[in-house]
Amino acid sequence: MGARSGARGGQGPTAYDSFFGGRRVGYDIIGDVHGEATMLEALLRTLGYRERGGAWRHPDRTAVFVGDFIDRGPEQLRTVDIVRRMLDAGALAVMGNHELNAIAWHTPRDDGSGDWCRTHVGRKGEKNRRQHARFLAEVDGRPSLHAELIDWFLSLPLWLHLPGFRVVHACWHEEQLDVLARECPDAHLPRERLAAALIKPRTPEQHASASFVLGRAVQTVTSGIEVSLPDGRTFLDRDGNPRRDVRVKWWDADATTFLEAALVLCDAEREAMPDEPLPAKARVRVDGAPLFFGHYWLPGGPTLSSPQLTCLDFQDQRRPILTAYRFDGETELSAEKLVSVK
Repeated sequence: MGARSGARGGQGPTAYDSFFGGRRVGYDIIGDVHGEATMLEALLRTLGYRERGGAWRHPDRTAVFVGDFIDRGPEQLRTVDIVRRMLDAGALAVMGNHELNAIAWHTPRDDGSGDWCRTHVGRKGEKNRRQHARFLAEVDGRPSLHAELIDWFLSLPLWLHLPGFRVVHACWHEEQLDVLARECPDAHLPRERLAAALIKPRTPEQHASASFVLGRAVQTVTSGIEVSLPDGRTFLDRDGNPRRDVRVKWWDADATTFLEAALVLCDAEREAMPDEPLPAKARVRVDGAPLFFGHYWLPGGPTLSSPQLTCLDFQDQRRPILTAYRFDGETELSAEKLVSVK
């Protein structure tokens, strides 16, 4: 389950079959669930899974989750319980940024400030609490359960590189994955360096600092790539907050300018994007085996991002569309293999 589990690069059906001794094993890669347990059960039924022995199972397929099990939805603990039982029965999963945020909210800083790795104080703390409110409400007054769930989140790997395909929550970035391969045994966050891994660089100086190398790598794979607008420009997000940094579609090789690559949610944000070239650091080259990721809550309904890689996190007018891809070892993805429920 480490950084380079299985061979690097593209894998055809032959390599895929040989790893399993010639037995075809199908995978269902499932997008961000975010506390929507009822929707998850509906998707699993649609995919042919049934609840047996306390867990949802399929006779000859394995579920793989792209992370983000918590926050937003109305069924936080039930969602986590479903996924935990499935992982105990053989399913796989990677950590999402919401699990990482939950770990950071629960982990004290090691600088003597008395604060937490995801701050609880000030306006930033209020914003963090709002984003995490659904999960916190369900563990309120249950510190043992809260700690147990944080330990389970820590058991999730940051990425999976399996024979025939790869999974990451937000961004497959080879340079940052090489950092994580050195720093994170078996693709898991090292507990002894947890505070360093959770402190995200915020300024250009911090991004360039060696002391932030681990946090920068963890942030990239779980939250994707954000770049600053040129010449110190800012824009107002949909909540009216001024922002300088914008999230970009790193997977789109044809998106070479801020205007083309920016992931924005409204016309006003889009109009603020300059038609100027993206910096080189925002361009990510992804080759090799099919790649699946979540995180981006893309509008317009399920569609492939490309024949080689795809996001599995979608929404329609800000309502979630839980989506899976039925993977059977193909080297070119097909939109016909997307399955979703609203």
